[in-house]
Amino acid sequence: MSNFFGVGAAKILLTGAVITAAAFATAAEQPLPQLKAYEVPEPWRTPVAPLQISEHTWQIGTQELSALLIKTDAGAVLIDGGMPQAAAHLLDNMRKLGVGPQDLKWILHSHAHIDHAGPLAEIRRATGARLVSNAESGRLLASGGAGDIHFGDALLFSPVDVDRYVLDGETVELGGFQFNVHFIPGHTPGSMAWTWQDRRNGKTVDVAYVDSLTAPGYQLLDNPRYPNLLQDFGFTFAKVRDLPCDLLLTPHPGASGWSYTVEARQQKEMDCRDYAVQAQLQLDKQLEKQRQLKKKQAKH
Repeated sequence: MSNFFGVGAAKILLTGAVITAAAFATAAEQPLPQLKAYEVPEPWRTPVAPLQISEHTWQIGTQELSALLIKTDAGAVLIDGGMPQAAAHLLDNMRKLGVGPQDLKWILHSHAHIDHAGPLAEIRRATGARLVSNAESGRLLASGGAGDIHFGDALLFSPVDVDRYVLDGETVELGGFQFNVHFIPGHTPGSMAWTWQDRRNGKTVDVAYVDSLTAPGYQLLDNPRYPNLLQDFGFTFAKVRDLPCDLLLTPHPGASGWSYTVEARQQKEMDCRDYAVQAQLQLDKQLEKQRQLKKKQAKH
């Protein structure tokens, strides 16, 4: 009897499996969604020859994405890299400036998004340079951009490990240059600014490379993934205003008035205070729109 019921049960299970499989097959006839690559404006992908900004500081990236190379007597430092496909271009521009792969000692960065950290894994492998970051950005770098607070898994790049973690106010030194890190959360929780001294037009200047201060498409109100977003931006605006800042540079050069074409030229004079004030005004407008939308939704 046990065999009888066993065979019967098997028949029932098999029949059910066939029916279920048929139902699944019908449901699966629709194609899966096509994967979509992250596409960016052409100037973000347009290479430029090395452009000198100050005595030791060069722009070696693309027209509208900064990748700064600082040459010292003990080697070079790279800050940011642009999009992933820029790696070969960056290495070529380094060679044009007499910086071989073995001469790059440190890689610093602003934040861990694909359009700035995209090629850092490849540059690190090619040069042996040590990558510097903080704990917040380090997690995103290690995941290759997966699990981003605002963008999820939409902006992926090659994962890269951090060699040295820094705290707010620490200094990275090379060849007599001191690169001071300033944590400025908002655009990302791990956003950073870097300051150092160089010479320009015969004078010593304080150079400030300050991360983006924008919130593109961000949920500013009651964001469950970033509850203190507005408080962080408020802290950052105040901090950026007071940075040592004779010469302001930004990951997106246009944000600080720079044009990178046949030469590096700041078409619109702007310092850190100007940058912070304009960013705060823009955020206030964005916040007010979201508040008005929330009121409309509450009425319905």
